[in-house]
Amino acid sequence: MFFTKFLPKRFLGVDIGTAAIKVVELSRWGDRRKLENYGEISAGVLYEKTFRTFDKSTLLLSSQNIAKAILAINESAKIKTKECIFSIPDFSTFFTNFDLPLMTKDELPEAVRYEARQHIPLPLGEVTLDWQVANNTDKLKILLVAVPNEVINQYQEIAKMCELKLVSLEAEVFGLLRSLVPKEETKIVGLLDIGAQSTTYSIIDKGVLKVSHSFDLAGNELTEQIAKSLSIDYTQAENLKRKYGLQTDQNIKNIIAPLIDSILRETERISNNFLQSENKEVAKFIIAGGVALIPGIKEYFQEHSHKETEIANPFLNIYCPPILEKTLKEMGPSYAIATGLALRGLET
Repeated sequence: MFFTKFLPKRFLGVDIGTAAIKVVELSRWGDRRKLENYGEISAGVLYEKTFRTFDKSTLLLSSQNIAKAILAINESAKIKTKECIFSIPDFSTFFTNFDLPLMTKDELPEAVRYEARQHIPLPLGEVTLDWQVANNTDKLKILLVAVPNEVINQYQEIAKMCELKLVSLEAEVFGLLRSLVPKEETKIVGLLDIGAQSTTYSIIDKGVLKVSHSFDLAGNELTEQIAKSLSIDYTQAENLKRKYGLQTDQNIKNIIAPLIDSILRETERISNNFLQSENKEVAKFIIAGGVALIPGIKEYFQEHSHKETEIANPFLNIYCPPILEKTLKEMGPSYAIATGLALRGLET
């Protein structure tokens, strides 16, 4: 009914990362979005290992440990909301783009499935497909997403253990897009999510995801390089990375700058491919993920890419208690996915 949008609603976004789990609870009253609660737990607090383990080149979740961690967050933050959306990591998701001739909506599903066989490295019976149409001028540009059914089954199991109502699953990049790129944005945005295990670079044009690529170089490798170079343990290296980053301590900067340069080169390669295929140029970067919190990264990207650069702030248009504004701005880059998931839930 029309009046349902004016009824109060709460929703959870649950971002299950490699090194940490983050939960954001938002509420909606009319057009007002409000931060009700948030929480985070790192793998190191509960376990000696990360929340994901390598098996057959795929990062598989430890369902029981994940469920325990989510329950611990909800209990600590006193979260009662049950409706939720979980994030699916980009490295567990297959993205591809292809063109189709103009056709009716009824014809589209069969055509997409037929074309998907040429692009997806798994049998279609083992994956769930979703897609969106980027434009429909003289042809249909399809962005296809495929998620292994094994991953979906695990997430459903985790939600059941947590006594949560799993309304949907969503690839991380779509949560980022929703929380960081306003619908009225006219510039082409390069969205760079530098997590612990992987980095994903996505190009957004007028609210539409045009390109998304993941690569292995990410925050853990920066920390490992510091530890190796200075002969210190991982925890000490992580603390130095977070404290000094690309500023203040020239020694730390010299260690991690070559790795940051590699990320820059990869984003430049993807941007150049997009320029050649679409004749459009990325105008600005938004950096999200835990590495976005290290000192000096915004200035470093801006200087070396010669593009406007922002650090992700998903809480910019969400009402928050004024006393939390500084804290939320500082932690925002790592909460962008969870916030985007919760926002989607409020739209349903």
